[in-house]
Amino acid sequence: MNNKILIVHAHPEPNSFCSGLKEVARQYFTGQGDQVKVSDLYSLGFDPVGDQRDFRELNNPTYFKYQLEQMNACKTKGFTDELQAEMDKLIWCDVLIFNFPLWWFGTPAILKGWVDRVFAMGLVYGDGRGVYENGTFKDKTAFVTMTTGGPEVAYTADKNGDLSTILFPIHHGMFYFAGMTVLPPFISWGPARKSEEERKADLVLYENYLGSIETLKPIYTNR
Repeated sequence: MNNKILIVHAHPEPNSFCSGLKEVARQYFTGQGDQVKVSDLYSLGFDPVGDQRDFRELNNPTYFKYQLEQMNACKTKGFTDELQAEMDKLIWCDVLIFNFPLWWFGTPAILKGWVDRVFAMGLVYGDGRGVYENGTFKDKTAFVTMTTGGPEVAYTADKNGDLSTILFPIHHGMFYFAGMTVLPPFISWGPARKSEEERKADLVLYENYLGSIETLKPIYTNR
């Protein structure tokens, strides 16, 4: 059975190694006969700021509460076309991939803003929708593909923090909160510090990882 893959990519340089990982995934899944959509956030000029501009009109113009306006827009088809297009991709996909460089122990702002705006109340959670084990998107699988600035040895509890701690807000607070099955991440450790041969080896490792996602033991699952 072919899958529908959504890659949400957040790197400003098209020739970066991180962007290269995005291309490996796109080519791999396309080669498998899967349908692939890529939200290249910098290329799209995606605005990370969620505010009144997300909506065609406000349900309560005298006092703005973002979540309540999101719920109303879900019922009335009141989101802007740009935002609705990203929500439609999220609903459409079977597999969601966040592809990004680790910046300040988290995602680039443009990707965090994508979550703020696209994981809307009334669509992903709230208004009768459950979370975690009762989450809306129990039929979806998600994982992180990430590059770091430092080597693997720098990501320990007594230094930068171990990977499970750094990625907890994404794995637990975004993916699993929405009910998704969460796979272990693929990490390229400090590609800027590696030789060309080492970077090519990482690309091969990533393709091998993609070929194994059906057999990886999930971090979280409701299935």
